[in-house]
Amino acid sequence: MDQAIEIAGVIVGIAYLWLEYRASIYLWIAGIIMPAIYLFVYYRAGLYADLGIQLYYLLAAIYGWVFWMRGKRKAEDGDGLPITRMPFRYYLPLGAVFIAALAGIACILIRFTDSDVPWTDSLTTALSIIGMWMLSRKYVEQWLVWIVVDVISCGLYIYKDIHFTSALYGLYAVIAVFGYLKWKKLMLQSS
Repeated sequence: MDQAIEIAGVIVGIAYLWLEYRASIYLWIAGIIMPAIYLFVYYRAGLYADLGIQLYYLLAAIYGWVFWMRGKRKAEDGDGLPITRMPFRYYLPLGAVFIAALAGIACILIRFTDSDVPWTDSLTTALSIIGMWMLSRKYVEQWLVWIVVDVISCGLYIYKDIHFTSALYGLYAVIAVFGYLKWKKLMLQSS
């Protein structure tokens, strides 16, 4: 049963990534379904920060859907929110959010759970918080964050014996490289 749930999550995850690669607004629908599935997978594996991030992903998917829809209504050509570079003024605040999230999540995991990977779990979770916000704003650099998250997660999930999900994150890492290149090209074409 656990593997069937995990495989369902992998299938939705592939759909999500394909829609994200295409910069399709429908990625947010998969972005609502996938976290619901992974709540069970990460709970069973004892990855509590990853479990917690699924709730954030649900909220971020709703926010992303609304933000992209608002951008679509405002766009004169109907293409929606444009892909852009993240303004430099966001780097320092996002760095501070990352450090606070990393330290806070690790502290919680160390003190209140039986996690055997509190720092790695916290690292991928803190980076994911930043990556989802960047995705909701359609910043091209979000792909760079996801490459780091995906590579680390792939190894973490191998360690935790979540092999289908590990394979999914290995695939995510490869596709994230192509996603970055595609979004960069789309961004240059629209400017």
